[in-house]
Amino acid sequence: MNFSSDRRSLIRWIIILASFNFLVLILWNTYTFFQTFKSEERLKMEVWASALKTVNNADENTELELPLQILSKNTTIPIIKTTDKDSIIDMINVEDAIKKDKAKSIGFLNRLKSENSPITIDYAGKKHLLYYGNSSLITKLKYYPIALVLIGLFFSGMIFNFYRASKMATQNRLWAGMAKETAHQIGTPLSSLIGWLEIMKADNVDETTITEIEKDINRLQTITDRFSKIGSEPVLERRDLVQETEQSFDYLKSRTSKQVEFSFKAPDHPIYIRLNPILHSWTVENLVKNAIDAMKGKGKLAVIIEETDRFVKIKITDTGSGIPKNQFKSIFEPGFTTKRRGWGLGLSLTKRIVEEYHNGLIKVASSEIGKGTTMQITFKKEA
Repeated sequence: MNFSSDRRSLIRWIIILASFNFLVLILWNTYTFFQTFKSEERLKMEVWASALKTVNNADENTELELPLQILSKNTTIPIIKTTDKDSIIDMINVEDAIKKDKAKSIGFLNRLKSENSPITIDYAGKKHLLYYGNSSLITKLKYYPIALVLIGLFFSGMIFNFYRASKMATQNRLWAGMAKETAHQIGTPLSSLIGWLEIMKADNVDETTITEIEKDINRLQTITDRFSKIGSEPVLERRDLVQETEQSFDYLKSRTSKQVEFSFKAPDHPIYIRLNPILHSWTVENLVKNAIDAMKGKGKLAVIIEETDRFVKIKITDTGSGIPKNQFKSIFEPGFTTKRRGWGLGLSLTKRIVEEYHNGLIKVASSEIGKGTTMQITFKKEA
């Protein structure tokens, strides 16, 4: 059992839960403070309404100093005084543009209704209603929890991306290590095979047999070279993309069932880019083999090279089973495969070769279930 990994996972969950609880605690305290402050503001407005009632109903014996002082203290909270039928009588701390426009006044009144319930005051035997809005501080507190949630989501996204990037980096190191180890493991028996081949030549073994063995040994050397380059930074050379692609295409065509109808179309002039020939041939091979597998070894396969002023595109089209649209991106992830016997590394390595080593782009250009798929590689041309 991997206790170290389990412990790290437990600590990670503890941190996540603690952060979540901390955020909930802040939101709860903010909500409580908001409600408390709102209640206190309601009491202040009731005192203000009482002062207004006193002033409106005053006679020559009424002491007005304190009520007038209370009324003058409110310079920020918007207030609309209406009749019991919601006809506007007066507007306090409201912009002149709203006061002068009837439609805006009604709209502003409806906004105050949604913010607070009215305060009822009696004036000369008639019932009036005071509608008031939230102060600037309450308005800020109202949106403060939303800002906290957004900040929390932002940091959660950052943490998620960090762990995801770390996981992907670990996977990349794993694939690179596996590739180098595979090259090393193949290299040992391959050296022995080359020695035995020389002995067979000295013993005058049938030439046809030796030729076929040499082909297999050369193939193994190519595979070894490919895997060794995956584990390290490859050397890029200025090469003709048309020629390099056609060579790989011809090799695969000669070793594939005649039930697959191949076609190759490209400009009749060189198109130069910086590439590694061995890794590029691997890219073409992976995509062509995937296309053949998708057609179950029977159908039409076309390789088309197109160019623009700055870019060159390689399109590999098959008449296979097609790819669902929701898998266009996931097919390039390590471990993804639709085959019963497959590691799901082919397209992942192809994407690495194209995008990380050659600064290109690979994608599913189009696909239709039951009709086929077009894969597209894009490279930047070299002058």
